[in-house]
Amino acid sequence: MSAWTLDPEYAAGETGKAFADLDAVFALQGKQITRDSLSEVLYVQLDGRGYYVKRYWAEGGYVRRLVSRPRIKGEWQNLLYFRAWGIPVARVVGYGMQRRAGAFHRGAVITEELYETQDLAQLASMGDVRLRDRSWVTQVMQQIADATRTMHQRRFAHNDLKWRNILVNDAPRPSVYMIDCPTGAFWWGPFLEHRKNKDLACLDKLGKTQLSRTQRLRFYLMYVERSRLQSADKKRIRLVLGHMDRRPHK
Repeated sequence: MSAWTLDPEYAAGETGKAFADLDAVFALQGKQITRDSLSEVLYVQLDGRGYYVKRYWAEGGYVRRLVSRPRIKGEWQNLLYFRAWGIPVARVVGYGMQRRAGAFHRGAVITEELYETQDLAQLASMGDVRLRDRSWVTQVMQQIADATRTMHQRRFAHNDLKWRNILVNDAPRPSVYMIDCPTGAFWWGPFLEHRKNKDLACLDKLGKTQLSRTQRLRFYLMYVERSRLQSADKKRIRLVLGHMDRRPHK
């Protein structure tokens, strides 16, 4: 069984042919951005626009492919959730997957290129001067805090909320976009609290090397929408700061 959804805006011209169905998408050739044993990302240009094509194939044993949500499905579902919640993301052009004997066989998601953007990890590695501009950093932090709070208020945790998965554009007033969230999911109770802390810890992993203590505190206050810390906030901050230290080093 194969299912494919294409945004009607892209159903004509070159994109209509190239993105018509899964067979067409898996036949596409383009610039290879990444590749591993289970997936690859290609960059293609059609009708004057750029697109990222992420393709996945069978992962794990039959039982796992039968009962678990494929990563590619998580990828497009979570991007669509974000867009519905008002969190800026790349436009999802097409998505779908194929099953054989009830188990996942292959799938793909296509997003339109966000022009003149870089991920925050790239900016940090290059020593970008904007990370020393307090006004610029404050604008970016506010948008990330708002997006993170929006997810968490809906009992959703990103599960890989690292700087490399956050894009920012080159505009004087920067705009932030979330990308790459295949393992994000909804949680409840203490499991949700743990995952929320993990998201905050992932952000702080690189944040503590690039931002001052005052900026990191200001980000947390933006996230909780308070002007001062409460006792519960202090407890959470201790858990967040200790989260990465408790993880086994690789």
